Amino acid sequence: MNKLFKKISSNQMNRKQKSRFEVGLIYLVLAVMFVIIAYPLFWAFAMSMNTTSNLYAASLSPENWSLENFKWLFTSPRSDYLLWYRNTLFVSTVVTVVTTLTVSFVAYAFSRYRFKGRKNGLYAFLLLQMFPVLMAMVALYILLNIVGLLDNLWGLILIYIGGGIPMNAFLVKGYFDTLPKSLDESAKMDGAGHFRIFFQILLPLAKPILSVVALFNFMTPFMDFILPRIVLRSPENYTLALGLYNFVNAQFSNNFSRFAAGAVLIAVPIATVYLMLQKYLISGLASGATKG
Repeated sequence: MNKLFKKISSNQMNRKQKSRFEVGLIYLVLAVMFVIIAYPLFWAFAMSMNTTSNLYAASLSPENWSLENFKWLFTSPRSDYLLWYRNTLFVSTVVTVVTTLTVSFVAYAFSRYRFKGRKNGLYAFLLLQMFPVLMAMVALYILLNIVGLLDNLWGLILIYIGGGIPMNAFLVKGYFDTLPKSLDESAKMDGAGHFRIFFQILLPLAKPILSVVALFNFMTPFMDFILPRIVLRSPENYTLALGLYNFVNAQFSNNFSRFAAGAVLIAVPIATVYLMLQKYLISGLASGATKG
């Protein structure tokens, strides 16, 4: 009997030690990931506060913290930062609103109605997700040139909207599928039409997944460099990513502190939108992962 108790106690101790080891390993991996993610962010912030413009002379702990680089971005006549910021906000806002509305309509139609070509349409959405927009850039470049939207913010907006619809529509359609159809039937019995059912019943219930779609589409123009690089040519049409690149690469090739200041400010609108949608995002991401 004593041997049995000792064996059970030994097994329990081994399980506890194994559990502690696994938890410790998880925390170690998280700590390493945190350092990998946090170091560039801290470096960019510290660099933006440095008074020196040289990349190698800058310190992660500046002796004299200064906001001079931020001031220069907004007040210097040689800086087009405000123009780039306005362009990016314009593109992000239009892309977010149009894509979210379009995706919600498309997803609702594919989720609630049965029509000819529905199955092939879903397969097309699934297939289009596998190919990045860059694969079609030559064709898109020629098309934008033909219709006169090359070197135009509206041309860039159309590419973002068209590229974002397949993946987002498939994601939102999966979320709509989880909403019981009895809601539609009850509303129809009360005399509600299709638009009323969509706007007053289903759309409010889909806020979590639509918040995810809105945030991701809002972030894209702030972080994308390749598409603006291909589509835009005039400095007055630059977005932030393209403008900051040319700002360092051509105009002020050694002024990385001002570049870092401009990069830090990119986080402001993204963080603002995130905080506004925060209460919906966690449930939306979980729903998209498990139900999409």
